[in-house]
Amino acid sequence: MSDVAGDAGIRMDRMYRHQRHIYDLTRKFYLLGRDGLLDSLPQASGTTICELGCGTGRNLVQLARRARGTRLYGIDVSRAMLAQAGKSLERSGLTSRVRIAASGIAELEPAITFGVAAFDAVYLSYVLSMIPDWQGAVAGALRVLRPGGTLAIVDFGDQSAASALRRRALLAWLALFDVHPRSEIEAGLTAIAAAEDPQAVHHSVAGGYAYRLIFRRRA
Repeated sequence: MSDVAGDAGIRMDRMYRHQRHIYDLTRKFYLLGRDGLLDSLPQASGTTICELGCGTGRNLVQLARRARGTRLYGIDVSRAMLAQAGKSLERSGLTSRVRIAASGIAELEPAITFGVAAFDAVYLSYVLSMIPDWQGAVAGALRVLRPGGTLAIVDFGDQSAASALRRRALLAWLALFDVHPRSEIEAGLTAIAAAEDPQAVHHSVAGGYAYRLIFRRRA
């Protein structure tokens, strides 16, 4: 991994070294819209799908159960989280169906890492709000996606519709985990999606608490 990805991995390992054991139990209460995102992905047999920032593997396990004929992959910069993902996949009997690897988004070379020229679909679940260079992450996602392939993203909205108290409380809590929702991300993503796909779909989740964006890479 590059120095940037390596530094991010060290930070994530430090942050989640112990939390990874209870991560899925706690995050289900506020990482809303993840299952809707998974349901939006193409699920035809043989479809190659990669999660960028797979964390504990929770989404990959859910997706494997929903779309049994797909070929699934995941990357993460945190080796601690990948270790947890490996355990989750083993418990679920999915180690032969889902492959994971340590990588940053910018460094990912699908052909080298997984033997796949490009993916049919790529998704990021509550990842962009953790990445300062979110534009670079989106560019990296499009780079590993085949022309006409699907990019799907779910993440926090800027909480502008929330009460001032709730907004302050949530943003302060998220900042403890290096998560920083920013209005520029959703607005910038909307512009990128429109340039790539006139039929891009943009959903609000829980009244603006989060958003879900699905679009195809320009063919």
